[in-house]
Amino acid sequence: MKPDSGSIVFFVLFVSLVVVRSGADGVYSARRLFMAHRQQPEDGTLALERFRSYLHLLARLQLGTRYQKKLDASDVVQQTLLKAHQALDQFRGREPAELAAWLRQILARTLADLARDLGRAKRDVDLERSLEAAVEGSSARLEAWVADESSPSQNAMRHEQSLRLAEALATLPEPQREALVLKHCEGWSLAAIAEHLGRTPPAVASLLRRGLKQLRVVLREEE
Repeated sequence: MKPDSGSIVFFVLFVSLVVVRSGADGVYSARRLFMAHRQQPEDGTLALERFRSYLHLLARLQLGTRYQKKLDASDVVQQTLLKAHQALDQFRGREPAELAAWLRQILARTLADLARDLGRAKRDVDLERSLEAAVEGSSARLEAWVADESSPSQNAMRHEQSLRLAEALATLPEPQREALVLKHCEGWSLAAIAEHLGRTPPAVASLLRRGLKQLRVVLREEE
């Protein structure tokens, strides 16, 4: 069942008012999220907002060239967060990683539903499974990138680092962000990125260097 327009408008207005950080590391634990929702439903909604940039990055990676002109990653994430808010009572995890995995499953189903709507086809279980695997693959590559950019002590908080990396990426200029995502999350070669962006390989190499430098500055500022 699709969410009604009134719920979507309320959700958009509500979560746009506040960006919530809780605790020393700025992350709601899965258990705290569940308890917050039970005690005050809107608190759970605001806690989910912490995952917006992370989900947006994963959604954008799945849209690729096939759906990029037909679907907007921000709309996909908005629907994903709304569905998660409506289903919070069904979440039984206790760890942040479990919460992230739960949200990735909802994201994959949302992508499958939207793709199905575009083709006016019935539910495709194989497509859902394929998208779930693709989302998990993108998440794994993001964590691998995080491991490369983090110290050994920070690796113990890899999930939180993934959220911070996604947020930091969102602050970069589009060319730098696009080059970094294609290189580190998609595994593209320098030549392939250059062809895709319509730039020379040296120009792309410069984008990557400047993007990584700025990314590290942003991440240090958030520590």
